[in-house]
Amino acid sequence: MRVFFDRPLDTVATFWRIFRKDGTTLGFTSHDCDLQFGGILHRAAPGMAPSAIRLTSDLSEDSAEVEGALSHGTIRGTDIAAGLYDEAAITIGAVDWESLENHSIYSGQLGRIEDDGRAFTAELRSAKAVLEADLVPRTSPTCRAAFCGPGCGLSAHVFTTLDTLEAVDLDANRVKLTQASGSNYVGGQVRFLDGPQTGVKFAAISSDGVWLALDRSLIEGTPIGTRVEVREGCDHTLATCTSRFANALNFRGEPFLPGNDSLSRYGQPAG
Repeated sequence: MRVFFDRPLDTVATFWRIFRKDGTTLGFTSHDCDLQFGGILHRAAPGMAPSAIRLTSDLSEDSAEVEGALSHGTIRGTDIAAGLYDEAAITIGAVDWESLENHSIYSGQLGRIEDDGRAFTAELRSAKAVLEADLVPRTSPTCRAAFCGPGCGLSAHVFTTLDTLEAVDLDANRVKLTQASGSNYVGGQVRFLDGPQTGVKFAAISSDGVWLALDRSLIEGTPIGTRVEVREGCDHTLATCTSRFANALNFRGEPFLPGNDSLSRYGQPAG
């Protein structure tokens, strides 16, 4: 096994592999020439540099960051804004640019990506991030369960349909589908099955009865007639859970629990 940095001058470079949810795989290296290994072409990107990588043996989360210029043709600001890199799997490691022996040092997911128009900084989350979830749920007047998720009890298959893209309004960041429209889809999910944003999950944040406004930026290139997977939404209130879904038994909230505002109320004289 290759031991890195065991000599005064070493033929070593760092490499990054990004596995997007749409099936695209990107490879980069800090070397000044492209390197092909592991079945992936790692393009030279000397401007990209990882910060210190902290690995722990306990349950605390490992941490790392990666910074780089948005000058490389395969990393475009529009793709980042469109969510193509959200929750992408990433691997960072070291490679000998002569023998191409390599070793992975860190693996995780891309978290928050900040872009100032000239460069980007990506936060990386390790698998230990799931350990930060609260074990004891906090009280809330609305349902805490994700619609059709754990605790909800409803089937995602029942409320998910295949639709067709009828029109796109890039200025208002909204779409018109052949069938799905109206308030029942607010809070729901839209996913294109073709085009440059294939597989990206959009949330429908509002509807005027015909158009669905989405929560993340749409980009050009998704053809009219594209198949779309669309799921209904839920406003997480007890009234909706009861009247629309008949699912009050699984409601994960406390709508009648007095809030903090009750402490500031003044008593009123009778009569």
